[in-house]
Amino acid sequence: MNAQATPAVFRTALTSVPPAERDAWFDRVLGLDSSPDDGPELPRGCVPYLPCPVDALLRMVECAGVQASDVFVDVGSGVGRTAALVHLLTGAAAIGIEIQPALVRAARALTTRLNALRFSPVQGDAAVLTSYITIGSIFFLYCPFSGERLEKVLDNLESIARTRPIRVCCVDLPLPPRPWLTFAAPPSGDLTVYRSTLLDKGF
Repeated sequence: MNAQATPAVFRTALTSVPPAERDAWFDRVLGLDSSPDDGPELPRGCVPYLPCPVDALLRMVECAGVQASDVFVDVGSGVGRTAALVHLLTGAAAIGIEIQPALVRAARALTTRLNALRFSPVQGDAAVLTSYITIGSIFFLYCPFSGERLEKVLDNLESIARTRPIRVCCVDLPLPPRPWLTFAAPPSGDLTVYRSTLLDKGF
């Protein structure tokens, strides 16, 4: 399968697989036998790479209302698995931000295998780079870090939210309260989807 398969075809194929088998099925589709080990570039306080479960991503796509016109940004994207799934499900452009070079190389190899022209892995520190991804409309965090690094990312996202509405989707990551974020949908287990409100208030 490659990126030329329509989102409807891919969704039908994925949802026809029993839920307990979807992660293994999707890894086979992507040709992911194993992930590179985390390297010394992983900063202190960052969580080692762990792929997000497919069913959590399916719920996120639905709750966030991801469309082909969106630009999906995966903060701490690892080998690109989440960004690839969202792109294949919805047709949305996808950007992955990952600090570890070996994982970025694996993500770039994945984009080549999928012929995914609208999926761009970017190497760098998300605490810095998120401020430059101003075309992003949906930002996804699967518990990549906490503390000061998370606060910095949220500051960057607030700057973007002053120019365009955005959604922030988190799995296994409670966000510190921010007055410019509100729930886009009721929290669902490990998933929380927020939307920005700054433009609602005329800021």
